[in-house]
Amino acid sequence: MGVTVSRKISKAAVGRNRLKRLLRETFRLSESPLAGLSGTYDWVLNARRSMLEVKLASTMEDFQKLVARVARDEGRTQREDGRPES
Repeated sequence: MGVTVSRKISKAAVGRNRLKRLLRETFRLSESPLAGLSGTYDWVLNARRSMLEVKLASTMEDFQKLVARVARDEGRTQREDGRPES
C-alpha cells in the first residue's frame, strides 16, 4: 500500500502528515473487507485537498464503496482479449 500527498494539497507538513495517517488508518481498519477479495492488489491512495476537512468515518465510507466496486468487478467474466464482458 502506498500513500501520496503532494505539497499542492497542503504546504504545511502537519496537514500532509495528517492525511497520510488518515489514509493509513482507513486501510488498516478495512482489513476484513479487503480479505474478502479473491485477487491481490497493490493499493496506491492519493490524497485530495478536500480531505483536509473530513473525518475518518467519511474516508472509511468512501473506501468501503471502492472495495465493494472492486469485489463486484472481480465477479465479471473476462473476454479472450482481456476486457470485461458488457
